[in-house]
Amino acid sequence: EVQLVESGGGLVQPGGSLRLSCATSGVTYNSDCVAWFRQGSGKGREGVAALSAGGMIRYADSVKGRFTISQNNAKNTLYLQMNSLEVEDTAVYYCAASIGLCIGSPLGESVYNYWGQGTKVTVSS
Repeated sequence: EVQLVESGGGLVQPGGSLRLSCATSGVTYNSDCVAWFRQGSGKGREGVAALSAGGMIRYADSVKGRFTISQNNAKNTLYLQMNSLEVEDTAVYYCAASIGLCIGSPLGESVYNYWGQGTKVTVSS
């Protein structure tokens, strides 16, 4: 059974940092695709960062240079390090996984068939 459980969200001031974690089970990082998405209030879900089975990483333009996606095989955990946070980064963040075939744009929702429950990030002074 595939399970994804996010943690690490919270309230942070603009310019601050947070690290989100996604504890996974049933995900094999060298053969499956994983990603982080976010959904702000009144907005659609947006792909933020993706890590393919071959190790290719993609970032949304809005977070390039500020966010870093990584994984720890031994801990079965996916991370999203977020630096220089902006008010516009406020959203619920979700991790997602595609087991087996990963077809489509790495930052597109349709690629992923498993989702976590989300963790809320609020950037505010």
